Amino acid sequence: MNLTDQNKDIVTRFNKEVIEQGNLNTFNELMDESFINRTAPPDANGPQGMWHTFNNILRPALSNLKVKIHDQIAEGEKVTTRKSITGTHTGNLLGVAPTNKPITIEVIDIVRIKNGKYFEHWGINTFQSVLAELKK
Repeated sequence: MNLTDQNKDIVTRFNKEVIEQGNLNTFNELMDESFINRTAPPDANGPQGMWHTFNNILRPALSNLKVKIHDQIAEGEKVTTRKSITGTHTGNLLGVAPTNKPITIEVIDIVRIKNGKYFEHWGINTFQSVLAELKK
Protein backbone atom coordinates (compact mmCIF):
# COMPACT_ATOMS: atom_id res chain seq x y z
CA MET A 1 0.00 0.00 0.00
CA ASN A 2 1.41 3.39 -0.94
CA LEU A 3 1.63 6.38 1.41
CA THR A 4 -1.42 8.21 0.04
CA ASP A 5 -3.58 5.11 0.48
CA GLN A 6 -2.23 4.65 4.02
CA ASN A 7 -3.08 8.28 4.81
CA LYS A 8 -6.61 7.86 3.42
CA ASP A 9 -7.02 4.78 5.63
CA ILE A 10 -5.89 6.79 8.69
CA VAL A 11 -8.47 9.51 7.96
CA THR A 12 -11.21 6.92 7.36
CA ARG A 13 -10.33 5.18 10.61
CA PHE A 14 -10.40 8.49 12.51
CA ASN A 15 -13.83 9.31 11.11
CA LYS A 16 -15.31 5.92 11.96
CA GLU A 17 -13.60 5.08 15.25
CA VAL A 18 -13.13 8.54 16.78
CA ILE A 19 -15.97 10.71 15.45
CA GLU A 20 -18.61 8.02 15.04
CA GLN A 21 -17.71 5.69 17.92
CA GLY A 22 -15.92 8.02 20.37
CA ASN A 23 -12.92 5.68 20.75
CA LEU A 24 -10.35 7.49 22.94
CA ASN A 25 -7.65 4.84 22.35
CA THR A 26 -7.85 5.36 18.58
CA PHE A 27 -7.86 9.14 19.10
CA ASN A 28 -4.66 8.94 21.16
CA GLU A 29 -3.07 6.59 18.62
CA LEU A 30 -3.86 8.79 15.60
CA MET A 31 -3.41 12.29 17.07
CA ASP A 32 0.00 13.95 17.13
CA GLU A 33 0.74 15.86 20.36
CA SER A 34 1.55 18.95 18.24
CA PHE A 35 -1.72 18.76 16.26
CA ILE A 36 -3.09 22.13 15.13
CA ASN A 37 -6.66 22.67 13.94
CA ARG A 38 -6.22 25.67 11.64
CA THR A 39 -9.96 26.43 11.55
CA ALA A 40 -10.69 26.15 15.28
CA PRO A 41 -10.65 29.05 17.72
CA PRO A 42 -7.16 29.54 19.22
CA ASP A 43 -8.18 28.05 22.59
CA ALA A 44 -9.47 24.87 20.88
CA ASN A 45 -6.92 24.19 18.16
CA GLY A 46 -4.93 21.39 19.84
CA PRO A 47 -5.73 17.70 20.24
CA GLN A 48 -8.02 18.21 23.24
CA GLY A 49 -10.08 20.81 21.36
CA MET A 50 -10.77 18.23 18.67
CA TRP A 51 -11.71 15.58 21.25
CA HIS A 52 -13.96 18.08 23.07
CA THR A 53 -15.85 19.00 19.88
CA PHE A 54 -16.77 15.43 19.05
CA ASN A 55 -17.26 13.94 22.51
CA ASN A 56 -18.61 16.84 24.57
CA ILE A 57 -20.63 18.70 21.92
CA LEU A 58 -21.70 16.49 19.01
CA ARG A 59 -21.89 12.93 20.33
CA PRO A 60 -23.99 13.75 23.44
CA ALA A 61 -26.43 15.81 21.34
CA LEU A 62 -26.82 13.40 18.42
CA SER A 63 -28.02 9.85 18.85
CA ASN A 64 -27.21 7.40 16.07
CA LEU A 65 -24.28 9.60 14.98
CA LYS A 66 -22.83 8.34 11.71
CA VAL A 67 -20.10 9.57 9.39
CA LYS A 68 -20.44 8.89 5.68
CA ILE A 69 -17.42 9.59 3.52
CA HIS A 70 -18.44 10.62 0.01
CA ASP A 71 -15.05 11.45 -1.52
CA GLN A 72 -11.39 11.36 -0.56
CA ILE A 73 -8.47 12.79 -2.50
CA ALA A 74 -4.91 12.40 -1.26
CA GLU A 75 -1.66 13.95 -2.37
CA GLY A 76 1.56 13.81 -0.40
CA GLU A 77 0.83 14.25 3.32
CA LYS A 78 -2.66 15.72 2.80
CA VAL A 79 -6.04 14.00 2.56
CA THR A 80 -9.14 15.95 1.54
CA THR A 81 -12.44 14.38 2.57
CA ARG A 82 -16.02 15.32 1.72
CA LYS A 83 -18.33 13.74 4.27
CA SER A 84 -21.65 13.97 6.08
CA ILE A 85 -22.16 13.66 9.82
CA THR A 86 -25.73 12.61 10.59
CA GLY A 87 -27.74 11.88 13.67
CA THR A 88 -30.94 12.63 15.57
CA HIS A 89 -30.96 15.73 17.75
CA THR A 90 -31.86 14.07 21.08
CA GLY A 91 -29.58 16.02 23.45
CA ASN A 92 -28.71 19.64 24.19
CA LEU A 93 -26.64 21.12 21.36
CA LEU A 94 -24.91 24.36 22.36
CA GLY A 95 -27.97 25.53 24.24
CA VAL A 96 -30.55 24.21 21.79
CA ALA A 97 -32.93 21.80 23.50
CA PRO A 98 -33.53 18.43 21.81
CA THR A 99 -35.86 18.59 18.81
CA ASN A 100 -35.73 14.89 17.84
CA LYS A 101 -35.10 16.07 14.26
CA PRO A 102 -32.68 14.27 11.98
CA ILE A 103 -29.74 16.49 11.10
CA THR A 104 -26.96 16.38 8.55
CA ILE A 105 -23.74 18.37 8.81
CA GLU A 106 -21.86 18.53 5.51
CA VAL A 107 -18.08 18.75 5.89
CA ILE A 108 -15.05 19.19 3.68
CA ASP A 109 -11.78 18.88 5.49
CA ILE A 110 -8.09 18.63 4.73
CA VAL A 111 -5.89 16.68 7.12
CA ARG A 112 -2.11 16.66 7.03
CA ILE A 113 -0.77 13.30 8.18
CA LYS A 114 2.76 13.21 9.55
CA ASN A 115 4.34 9.92 10.70
CA GLY A 116 0.94 8.22 10.58
CA LYS A 117 -0.79 10.81 12.79
CA TYR A 118 -3.11 13.80 12.43
CA PHE A 119 -0.77 16.81 12.40
CA GLU A 120 -2.86 19.64 10.89
CA HIS A 121 -6.49 20.19 9.93
CA TRP A 122 -8.42 22.75 7.86
CA GLY A 123 -12.13 22.46 7.34
CA ILE A 124 -15.43 23.98 6.35
CA ASN A 125 -18.84 22.68 7.39
CA THR A 126 -22.52 23.51 7.62
CA PHE A 127 -22.72 23.21 11.43
CA GLN A 128 -23.73 26.86 12.00
CA SER A 129 -26.57 26.71 9.47
CA VAL A 130 -27.79 23.40 10.96
CA LEU A 131 -27.73 24.97 14.43
CA ALA A 132 -29.67 27.99 13.13
CA GLU A 133 -32.35 25.70 11.65
CA LEU A 134 -32.72 23.86 14.97
CA LYS A 135 -33.32 27.18 16.76
CA LYS A 136 -36.32 28.03 14.55
